Amino acid sequence: MKLGPLKRLRASVLFTGLLASAISLSACQQQQEPEPSLEDSISAEQSAPMSAEPAEPAEPAEPNEMAVTEDASLNEVQDDTVTSVHTGVTQMTYLCSPELKIEATYEDEGNQVVVATGQGTLTLTKTNDGSNPEVFEATTALDGSKGFTQWRVAHEERATGVMRMAGADEANVNTYECNKTQ
Repeated sequence: MKLGPLKRLRASVLFTGLLASAISLSACQQQQEPEPSLEDSISAEQSAPMSAEPAEPAEPAEPNEMAVTEDASLNEVQDDTVTSVHTGVTQMTYLCSPELKIEATYEDEGNQVVVATGQGTLTLTKTNDGSNPEVFEATTALDGSKGFTQWRVAHEERATGVMRMAGADEANVNTYECNKTQ
């Protein structure tokens, strides 16, 4: 039986495809590796020799040299020390419509909030005494240019907010309705 060149080519391609499939399947199958025994783990650890004698100092001290240190008094240290502790900040993320993501960092005292968006970062100051809504404002746009930015948050745990922003044309105000993310 004599095969034509086209049939031989087809048979060769079919055989090569089957062989490649078999190799691919065997390569994809997960092979389980034997777990090392406790004895193998212990023998694999290298032990480092240790000495009971103390280590030599890096630079030997002069035999006649004596180091004298004096403790500073509390008053000397107190005048020389500045401590700054930042506590009581709350960070929240809001997703707004139309599309805007706001990262708000509130001071514990509640008088300021730092608002960060893709357009810029700005510190806003609280302008009212109420807590529902809390109103924060700045006399510049988020990008630092002329305009204004207003952030109003309401409900328990500042769950919702409204961002109002305008550039140099303060009549053209962009308003975003925002919800806190979890």
